[in-house]
Amino acid sequence: MLLLFLLVLAAGVGVFLTRAARTGSDSGNASPNQSLVDQSPLLTARKVAALASTPEQKRLADETLRIADHEVDLAFADALRNATQHPVPPSPQTKQLSVRLDESRQNLKTDQDRADQLKKKLSAASERDRDAIQEQLDLTQAQIDLDQDEVDDAQQDLSRAGGDPKSRIQHLLDAHEAAEHQTAANNSSGMTAEPDASAGNLLSQFMAWRALRYKEQLLDAAKEQSLTSASALSKAHDQLESRLEGEKASNQRLREPGASRNPNAPAGTSDKAQSSAVLASLHRLSEDQKNLADLDKRIEDHQELAQDYASWIAIVAADRGVAMHGMIQSALWILLIVLLTYLISRAVEQFLVDATPEKRRLRTVRTIVRFAMQAVALLLILMVIFGTPNQTPTILGLAGAGLTVAMKDFIVAFFGWFVLMGRNGLRVGDWVEINGVVGEVSEIGLLRTVLFETGNWNDAGHPTGRKVAFVNSFAIEGHFFNFSTTGQWLWDELQVLVPANENPYPLIDAIQKLVTDETAVNARAAEEEWQRATNRQRLGSVSATPAVNVRPTSSGVQVLVRYITRAHERYEMRSRLYQAVVDLLQRKQATHVTVGSSGGTRSS
Repeated sequence: MLLLFLLVLAAGVGVFLTRAARTGSDSGNASPNQSLVDQSPLLTARKVAALASTPEQKRLADETLRIADHEVDLAFADALRNATQHPVPPSPQTKQLSVRLDESRQNLKTDQDRADQLKKKLSAASERDRDAIQEQLDLTQAQIDLDQDEVDDAQQDLSRAGGDPKSRIQHLLDAHEAAEHQTAANNSSGMTAEPDASAGNLLSQFMAWRALRYKEQLLDAAKEQSLTSASALSKAHDQLESRLEGEKASNQRLREPGASRNPNAPAGTSDKAQSSAVLASLHRLSEDQKNLADLDKRIEDHQELAQDYASWIAIVAADRGVAMHGMIQSALWILLIVLLTYLISRAVEQFLVDATPEKRRLRTVRTIVRFAMQAVALLLILMVIFGTPNQTPTILGLAGAGLTVAMKDFIVAFFGWFVLMGRNGLRVGDWVEINGVVGEVSEIGLLRTVLFETGNWNDAGHPTGRKVAFVNSFAIEGHFFNFSTTGQWLWDELQVLVPANENPYPLIDAIQKLVTDETAVNARAAEEEWQRATNRQRLGSVSATPAVNVRPTSSGVQVLVRYITRAHERYEMRSRLYQAVVDLLQRKQATHVTVGSSGGTRSS
């Protein structure tokens, strides 16, 4: 047990740690190349656009994609301009790579010039010299291919070392444009399907509410990202604008006559230096002005993105409200069904609460009504939760086959309940024997029948205080005896011991006459009922006349008298017969005769 607990704890810790690692990898998986240009607005817009499920959401998704793409294009333009205007300070490694790149480019240019010259010479050469010139041209072309490979390799090494950010940005731009073409092709597809918020069942409404909640969270995060980016770009705009004002003032001073004149330098040289400085300053001002204008456009794009996301959030929130309304309405229907079932059940209980033993069928009706109401209520609740099935015959067939295989015992017990509720079944209060257990029926449920045990028929028949439950399948797979049907007859016995020194025959005749007279009414009624039953079934005649059996014993002669009696009169009849036998013995002054008894036997 302790080992199992430790394993579960270790698994939980592992899930938590891997979840944290996954979250960290998702948040920090941007490559160094992607950090040069912020493409997150476009990536976020693509992620959110994939969730568009209505025409209005599709329109907003296309608008956010267009604005985000424009903003990223401006970011690439600014990055390329800044990379040109502000090159990275060279390091010893980048200096060496730059020298290698320049040498490779120079070799490539030299070979290309030589190839051009050979092409011109080839066009003007005679037939005798043409083959030699062509061979030289082929060698030069092969060298050009080799030089080009060296240039590409040197450029890649320089870019990887961080010495050529412009080429890296250009590579990202090319990848961005290729992805845009692919996205434009995929964007022509239909909208994403999602659960209907206005569906008429609780399950679909909950799924729609959860999907809309997830979409609203993504849109809210996208909106916050746009607002944060707009704020950051506004700060960068203010800083660039402040720096631009200083550059304009500096450029104005340079343009004043004699602002940078050197008294020791020649006149022409000083004017030329001043013009170069002014030209460089104007060029920087122009580039910074373009950057400032692009920042204004990017800020405006982010603000428009935030507005579009806010509009989209309002649509999704309205749909989520519809889904929530549907969920509450479905829950209300379920509560109303439960309440109505409870009220009707209470009304049925109140109406049939005073059912007497003679109205046992009313108790059966109450059980049936209660079960029917519960079954209908359960069916209605399932329809509210899952909706009305579209393939009803197929669903019912598959469900029936599965239930038949998996719930055989339950089904047999359930149908056994219908058998017990039938004409020849059981009722609460019946005196029955089931699987050798004798008792009074105290409860008949859908699956089980409960007996209040009263012991064996040969015993005194008093309750034992125990309740015995049987699965109702015995009504189909087994058998039961019901002694509370019409007549409720059973055979009982009296036992009288006559001592060996007494003549038993006069006493036997007297006892037989006494029992016959006392049970004559019951015997005639039992014979009439049995005769009707045997006539219907074409069986032989039966008799309820008392029978006397004589058995010799070592103590004397044992006289057994069997007689018919009603089940609920058994003890009263036996007491009356005993009293009559005692009176008979007193009248005959048979003081040496011993009187005994034995338990009754069941009637057939």
